[in-house]
Amino acid sequence: MNTTKSPLLQVEQVSLSFGGTAALSDVSFAVVEGEIRAIIGPNGAGKTSMLNCISGFYRPQQGRILYQGQDLTKTPTHKVAHLGIARTFQNIALYTGLSTLDNLMAARHIHMKQTVIASALYWGSARREEVVHRQQVEEIIDFLEIEHIRKAVVGALPYGLRKRVELGRALALEPKLLLLDEPMAGMNNEEKEDMARFILDIHERRGITIVLIEHDMGLVMDISDRVVVLDFGRKIADGSPDNIKQDEKVIQAYLGQE
Repeated sequence: MNTTKSPLLQVEQVSLSFGGTAALSDVSFAVVEGEIRAIIGPNGAGKTSMLNCISGFYRPQQGRILYQGQDLTKTPTHKVAHLGIARTFQNIALYTGLSTLDNLMAARHIHMKQTVIASALYWGSARREEVVHRQQVEEIIDFLEIEHIRKAVVGALPYGLRKRVELGRALALEPKLLLLDEPMAGMNNEEKEDMARFILDIHERRGITIVLIEHDMGLVMDISDRVVVLDFGRKIADGSPDNIKQDEKVIQAYLGQE
């Protein structure tokens, strides 16, 4: 990975507070196109708050976040996905009463050009567009190996498969930047291995840049290109996995904790 390239995402001196509590304090880091960038730290370090700022869910009081030169802190939340940013959540956010296929198709709405009336009547170009989007979704279903649950109601699926469906829904948005918030939380070892394989395939085969929050340090160190470490809302380290492993501040704040 060439870190001399211009950043795809640049976080500049971001601070975020809720009342008198600082969630993030003067945090800066960059994400280079084509890398897997991990954000780690103890519980309450501000990791999810940072993803929420990038995705437009939170507005920092100070600093800016540039994505391909555009300031996300001034971009309406509903337009962030249109720029090529998608995310998953700690707590799975799916349409639990719909099938896997329908959940993924719902994510395609930002790429649909036909009117609601035309789509409902399923005429002409609306039908052709539906076929194209369906093909895209079927490719994702094959890619994530979830053909056997394509028509299953998501709310009835095991936890690990629901996490995979959520990943599929994020991919259906066709992101250039994928934000993964603890994608392996609550999974058993086999499920974690599967998810790690899919993350690497997304990165290598689809060329998607990834920002990853994950508590499994072995996995983070294995698959990440660079790691930024937060503690109590402040950045305490930033570098390669090998450097992070040896950083005394990181060891004291996080890696040395039981």
